[in-house]
Amino acid sequence: MSEYIHLVKLCVGVDSFDDLDRHISATSGDATGHVTRMRPKQETQLLNGGSLYWVIKGVIQARQEVLALDEYNGGDGIKRCRIVLAKPLIRTQNAPRRAFQGWRYLKPEDAPADMPKGREHEDELPAELAQTLADLGLF
Repeated sequence: MSEYIHLVKLCVGVDSFDDLDRHISATSGDATGHVTRMRPKQETQLLNGGSLYWVIKGVIQARQEVLALDEYNGGDGIKRCRIVLAKPLIRTQNAPRRAFQGWRYLKPEDAPADMPKGREHEDELPAELAQTLADLGLF
């Protein structure tokens, strides 16, 4: 068993890496968060070096390091989990991912690599082209 594990989550309402990066950059402080209904059961492994990988338009394109899991109580009285995430957003190599609900665990060996140094700020390819290249294993 790996010493750490990642999460993967659909990024709903975001059209691109740059769109998500702008949203995250607009939040104050050194961290941001995402509230989810279920608390990850593999908390120890997640907090031992895990990241949350964001699926944007059917492709994993980014990740954020997971810093903590906090209890969150909404106005409806239901306990939820706030995943505390480090800034900045890190661009990854594209990896196609089918739609799913909630979040899923992602083994380190299945996680896409970070974009190589010097390529993190390149313009994005159109989503359809990026998906086709990823399907072919070329991007």
